[in-house]
Amino acid sequence: MMNQTIKSWPEVAPRLIAVAAGREPADCVIRGGKLVNVQSREVLDGWEVAIAEGRFAYVGPDASHCIGPETEIIDAEGRYLIPGLCDAHMHIESGMLTPAEFARAVIPHGTTSMFVDPHEIANVLGLEGVRLMHDEALMQPVSIFTQMPSCAPSAPGLETTGFEISAEDVAEAMIWPGIVGLGEMMNFPGVVAGDAKMLAEIAATQNAHKTVGGHYASPDLGPAFHAYVAGGPADDHEGTCEADAIARVRQGMKSMMRLGSAWYDVESQITAVTQKGLDPRNFILCTDDSHSGTLVNEGHMNRVVRHAIACGAEPLVALQMATINTATHFGLERELGSIAPGRRADVVLTSDLVSLPIERVIARGQTVALNGEITVETPHLAWPDHARNTVHLGKTLTAEDFVIRAPEGANSVTAKVIGVIENQAPTKALTADLPVIDTIVEPDTANDVVQIALVERHHGTGGVVNGFVSGFGYTGNMAMASTVAHDSHHMIVVGTDRANMALAANRLGEVGGGITVFRNGEEIALVELPIAGLMSEEHAQTVALKAGRMVEAMAECGCTLNNAYMQHSLLALVVIPELRISDLGLVDVTKFEITELFEEP
Repeated sequence: MMNQTIKSWPEVAPRLIAVAAGREPADCVIRGGKLVNVQSREVLDGWEVAIAEGRFAYVGPDASHCIGPETEIIDAEGRYLIPGLCDAHMHIESGMLTPAEFARAVIPHGTTSMFVDPHEIANVLGLEGVRLMHDEALMQPVSIFTQMPSCAPSAPGLETTGFEISAEDVAEAMIWPGIVGLGEMMNFPGVVAGDAKMLAEIAATQNAHKTVGGHYASPDLGPAFHAYVAGGPADDHEGTCEADAIARVRQGMKSMMRLGSAWYDVESQITAVTQKGLDPRNFILCTDDSHSGTLVNEGHMNRVVRHAIACGAEPLVALQMATINTATHFGLERELGSIAPGRRADVVLTSDLVSLPIERVIARGQTVALNGEITVETPHLAWPDHARNTVHLGKTLTAEDFVIRAPEGANSVTAKVIGVIENQAPTKALTADLPVIDTIVEPDTANDVVQIALVERHHGTGGVVNGFVSGFGYTGNMAMASTVAHDSHHMIVVGTDRANMALAANRLGEVGGGITVFRNGEEIALVELPIAGLMSEEHAQTVALKAGRMVEAMAECGCTLNNAYMQHSLLALVVIPELRISDLGLVDVTKFEITELFEEP
């Protein structure tokens, strides 16, 4: 495995000191710009930067003493120098890309550090999958830190995963070179209840002096919330309103505010800083989930910073939330997050701090992107064959597998329905009166109630759990299937027609995973994701085109939701209220229990 991990400070300190003192020449000097100092929150016009061994050696008003005959001089031409942007919480798999291709996509947007939780692949391939992601991450020309997934399954007893993560797995991973902490602790009821396994994972992380990620997806800010914080999670990105953000920072957590492809939680929370005046150093920006289309067409952390500014944040404060705040939270403020001596030489040149055009990106002292074009390679890992063969249906599915039988003698039923909420992760627990024809419960497309099925794909059981969902607006004879189904990553099929649902499910079995849309018996969109049924090794632009066609196909079938695919992929996420579906049945996430599909007559 190629490892591009930067040399440590002790290895290069003599050279850094010699360059700063003028005894040795720098590798590179950046002149003629305006330095954004996120440590002091000020802009220092004319300050210069000298780089050696991939780190900042001198940062000050005049770096002429650091220049030798072989020193590269970069003229910033009046541009601002800002630290490379950091994404504090994200899932690479949500981009449908490998770590190498994700890096290739985001480097031109100014992202030079990522803190990634590969719990998607952990559910499919277990600890080995995490190690594969970790190893490819370390090969990249930017810094990708891995958080060891904490919850596979996310809610024990409510879903079955391909593999399970144990406390022993967590302890083992803590010694890997790229592991920075524990991934989001989604099993918040387990922590609140003092579950021994969850606490053992947290203890293993804290014993390794690393950061425990949080995930408290509940509006209850009473004793349960306080108990969760007492359990050790140090941050949380599941807040959706100002009160959530305030509650977290008051308890010593960092409030991570996310802007992903479908999650718009910055505007509703940043008022804690812009209006209430809370200390901004306790607030961090992140993306959580960004699909390839967003990365290609809109950006990554540059998009989030621009959005935070548009929501009222001062530009320098927004930049702190995407640089030094993140680095400090993970105990890496001496490594990254600011343009200061000793830190990794990650710097972005931009001509405007509000619109934030990314004109040059430097990572570890090397120019990695110019004017939106990447200038370096992002090396790929050789993924093993068994990582490409993970869709095991156990049988060829038919329309009969998607039939929902009514209780004996019923002419109609009152069914529980998963209600999708646009641009948010939670769902609503709805009900609908549905017709029964020849003992079969039929969907009600006129009132936006269609079928949903969870198809088991890890162990080849042939199992199918059926239910109903509302909010997509589908019409006609159609179905959409995806092997991206957070967090268990079985297969989710949503459709108006059972025959099309069977066609879509079988198609993903043929191609080894991905997303497909069928209408009137014909496939009208396909995104192949052969690695774990989650990722493609194609470039982001290629995947984005296929994903764009998938979104168009959803619209052609009547869907009008913004980023509806992200909503589709979360319908099995049994740790976020209110109602979800798993391989074990319909899940009431307000009570964390399996519930019946039909209400009592």
